Amino acid sequence: MLRTLHIRDFVIVEQAEIHFGPGFTVFSGETGAGKSILIDALALALGERADAGVLREGAARADITAIFDAPDTLRAWLAERDLDAGDELALRRVVDAQGRSRGYINGMPSPLAQLRELGDSLVDIHGQHAHQSLMRADAQRDLLDTHGGHGELRHAVTQAWKDWRGLARQLELAEKDAAGLAAERERLQWQAEELDQLALQPDEWDALQGEQSRLAHAQGLLDGAAQILEALDGEDDSARHRLNTAHHRLQQMLRHDPALQGVAEELESARIAVAEAVSDLNNYVSRVELDPQRLADVEARMSVVFDTARKFKTEPEALPALQTSVHAQLADLQAAADVDALRERTQAAAARYENAAAKLSAARAKVAKNLGKQVTQAMQTLAMQGGRFEPVVSPGSPSAHGSDHVEFLVAGHAGTSPRPLGKVASGGELSRISLALSVIASKAARVPTLIFDEVDSGVGGAVAEVVGKLLRELGDRHQVLCVTHLPQVAACGTAQYRVSKTETAGATRSHIAELDADERVEEIARMLGGIKITATTRDHAREMLGTLTESSR
Repeated sequence: MLRTLHIRDFVIVEQAEIHFGPGFTVFSGETGAGKSILIDALALALGERADAGVLREGAARADITAIFDAPDTLRAWLAERDLDAGDELALRRVVDAQGRSRGYINGMPSPLAQLRELGDSLVDIHGQHAHQSLMRADAQRDLLDTHGGHGELRHAVTQAWKDWRGLARQLELAEKDAAGLAAERERLQWQAEELDQLALQPDEWDALQGEQSRLAHAQGLLDGAAQILEALDGEDDSARHRLNTAHHRLQQMLRHDPALQGVAEELESARIAVAEAVSDLNNYVSRVELDPQRLADVEARMSVVFDTARKFKTEPEALPALQTSVHAQLADLQAAADVDALRERTQAAAARYENAAAKLSAARAKVAKNLGKQVTQAMQTLAMQGGRFEPVVSPGSPSAHGSDHVEFLVAGHAGTSPRPLGKVASGGELSRISLALSVIASKAARVPTLIFDEVDSGVGGAVAEVVGKLLRELGDRHQVLCVTHLPQVAACGTAQYRVSKTETAGATRSHIAELDADERVEEIARMLGGIKITATTRDHAREMLGTLTESSR
């Protein structure tokens, strides 16, 4: 459940902190006061796209934080990502003046994909233009699947479709271009044989270069080592002889001045270092050999490698990777060339798709029947007596979404035949059907918080009262937030906020305040009577609050 929403410098809201409780909460206010801004701010915290346009004019950044009770169903997800922080779940979004945004979960920087993933499990938002999407066939299909909880079935169908179509494309190519595939296979076979014959190992080229350089300069290396050994440890005036002489003289001096002890230790280190260098050089000289035959063999191998690399237009060190790649391409091509085997695999994939699609079709047909009954029943209370709603699932073209054509049919009045929704429903009827679908689908929703943003547009009078009662009833099972302009809906709320705006020094600001009992009377009266509020309007508001609240219990 949503507990708190903090908003700072968002559109025309300078700063707001709203605390929420369970049940049905309504937001009302004058047109343009910023009621829907609250929904937009929450959507931003849940990972929606943002740009610099969401900043309040003159602000450096917009900052929104939504705090929820942490559902038990998400604790494992949070713990896996080291985001668990007890009983609260805080989602924060910051957008700067350059349009850059950052997301945080329980204070830890998090990618927007994680915010959206959490948002899908916490909140379901029904926008004020949701009814317009019902005109699209894909939206009707998605609504039916969402209501039926067909997520796993749809995923299985989508994966089976990808597998089937991928194999079908391979089969089509194999059948269409058999000659071309044969020529390509011959070319790759020749390359593989060349590279296999060379058999260059991954680190061999670097090793060959190092060995060639050492063998080619062996005589110079031996001569240089001999000269260094003579300088360090020769019979005449060598470094080792001078160090020994200096060490002997310093030992005599130490008898008269112990302060020279540090110099003596440094000199001893130098003697040891020279002795070790002499020993290492002697070992090196004993290992270095003049081997003209080995040098010739190494240079011959390097020449073959270099010629092969030039033939394949690549660098010598890249030949082992090229060998692996050629073999992989050849294996794929050989598999594709086996048309009969590929045809069998394609047929098997098609059968798997048909099986998955059939399961989804059966589930859709079952849910469609149930949804039709529920929406038809709701229509009778929404000024559409005698009307019928029929979701029809019929065979369609195979696709990643299944092999069904889903279409919503409606008869607005008794005695009329159901026809496609967009062709027979007026704007008001479409809005009411959308609302009924939203409420009915939300009854099965697993998310704790449901938000309706002016989905009651296009209705009024007694129908508005029914809408309010429907939302109030829904609030018994979920936390429901609703932006509304209808007093009949607002009166059904268990809590009410008023959104207002002021202008100061040419700047527009939006303010949100929770209303007490007396303030609710004034607000409902305003919604009923407009600018001029009379005693009669207030009495009507009190009566409406008392009657609707009591009848909703």
